[in-house]
Amino acid sequence: MATHTDLDAVWLVVSPQSPFKVGEELLPEAERYALVQAAIANNPRLRVLDIEFGMPKPNYTIHTLDTLRQQYPLQDFVLLMGGDNLPGLPRWKEASRIMAEYSIYVYPRPGTPIAEVTAQVRIVEAPLLDISATFIRGCVRAGRSIRYMVPAAVDELIKRNKYWQA
Repeated sequence: MATHTDLDAVWLVVSPQSPFKVGEELLPEAERYALVQAAIANNPRLRVLDIEFGMPKPNYTIHTLDTLRQQYPLQDFVLLMGGDNLPGLPRWKEASRIMAEYSIYVYPRPGTPIAEVTAQVRIVEAPLLDISATFIRGCVRAGRSIRYMVPAAVDELIKRNKYWQA
């Protein structure tokens, strides 16, 4: 995403629990944070944040954006999301404020048409990759290789810690 936009950097926020994904299987937040750190270790334009770890749960994107704006007042933040999340955006807490105060960059997902584009929504022109976390976890559970789908350091962490293995 950093190389296919006009953004100087992309900050990845590891969320402890999405309000829309309650009950879904998640690794503990510290382990997910470590996976993201490993994935982006050699890219100076990417940064991982644990800003949501200390926030009340469930946390909402608008609260994270407000906190980022307070902590980093000289930064101009945009919201990055996959095209599969865009249709649900109107159901997000304070969605109208998110859309009014922040630009939204949308990464297209295969098989998900992006119907509603406004002045605040920008479609990112980037290669479409039909790889999801769900697919990767399924490969690991089935004992199939995830090489080339994740960085080698992430593959190694998953193997070493036996994540999603029976």
